[in-house]
Amino acid sequence: METSNNTTMCATVCRVQRCCLCVCDHCTNQEVLVHSNCACRFHVGDRVCIHYNGVMTRSIPPQITAACIERISC
Repeated sequence: METSNNTTMCATVCRVQRCCLCVCDHCTNQEVLVHSNCACRFHVGDRVCIHYNGVMTRSIPPQITAACIERISC
């Protein structure tokens, strides 16, 4: 059985869609598509902390599924 690896990404929201966010990862400056049912609670320009299981697709852009997304202040 595969164990989950809790991973955190800090990013800025670039685009908001009904069930996903397109964000720019602060560490890599790479766009990532984040699947989440709460995506519409966020706005372009929000800085967020995304908790996910560590699994990221090798697609362009890469995709993750968020367990939790929190708005952060800098």
